[in-house]
Amino acid sequence: MNATNVQLSKTKWNRWMVWAGWAVSLWPVFVVATSAHWKLTRNPNYLRMFAQIGWPPSTLTLLACLQLGAIALFIFPPTAVLGAVILTGYLGGAVAAYTRIQYPFPIVVPLSTSMIAWLGIWLRDERLRALLPIRRGRWT
Repeated sequence: MNATNVQLSKTKWNRWMVWAGWAVSLWPVFVVATSAHWKLTRNPNYLRMFAQIGWPPSTLTLLACLQLGAIALFIFPPTAVLGAVILTGYLGGAVAAYTRIQYPFPIVVPLSTSMIAWLGIWLRDERLRALLPIRRGRWT
């Protein structure tokens, strides 16, 4: 095996990871966009849950705009890490709100959405993979 074969193999692997990253990144975009849609359309079921959490309905539009802004930053490659950080902060607030009212199951959605968002961006961005590598071998 020569250096050209190794480089070609690495390039194919990187291309696959980037495409997989974009595919994985679609899930958090879908979840957060759906949530923003429910806020903007004032979905009755969503309004009931929102009232249980203790937020006034007047904040729905602002929160939906924050969600859509975070998604826009997340899907635009130069600002993707910033978008993931803002999205994680927003979703962390959702976890805190559900914890406060002692609803254990809904916590799974924002927590998993945040984790999947970071997995997607990790696969998409070689610099992030270099910063947060998966280590193999001994833990020394």
